[in-house]
Amino acid sequence: MVLPTRNPTPPARVRMFLAVLALALCGVAQAQKPQTELPRTALSIGMYRIDAQVASTSEQHATGLMFRTEMPQHEGMLFVFAQATQQCFWMKNTLIPLAVAFVADDGTLVNLDEMKAQTLNAHCSEKPVRYVLEMNTGWFSKKGIKAGNKLVGPPFDSGKP
Repeated sequence: MVLPTRNPTPPARVRMFLAVLALALCGVAQAQKPQTELPRTALSIGMYRIDAQVASTSEQHATGLMFRTEMPQHEGMLFVFAQATQQCFWMKNTLIPLAVAFVADDGTLVNLDEMKAQTLNAHCSEKPVRYVLEMNTGWFSKKGIKAGNKLVGPPFDSGKP
């Protein structure tokens, strides 16, 4: 008795599968690149200057500072949200430890926290905010900056979001 055999996979199907797989892998590789070309804004707090990249879209928020291996001490990332809500951040795929400041509409720091690299712990604002600033770990504490201090610069000094 002869058992039925399956037709071998057609070569065109194999080529199509490999092409799709290659595109998917390129997408994964692309997704794991740090975003370094965001718009920037100049902020200050006391005598300290900050060159902040501005993350304003959902996609930019999701990537944040992930996949970076270093960041200059005077740089950070300002996350801008459409409306004030309780904001919570974690450090999945973030390779460098960061300090986070949750910021009110007028630039006042609501609360600060330190976040360890590659952890899933939630770090949340104590009240609804529309802005979050991430800097290198220890940046705020080394400069004596605390909740209640105020950021100056766009968008805080214009009265607009």
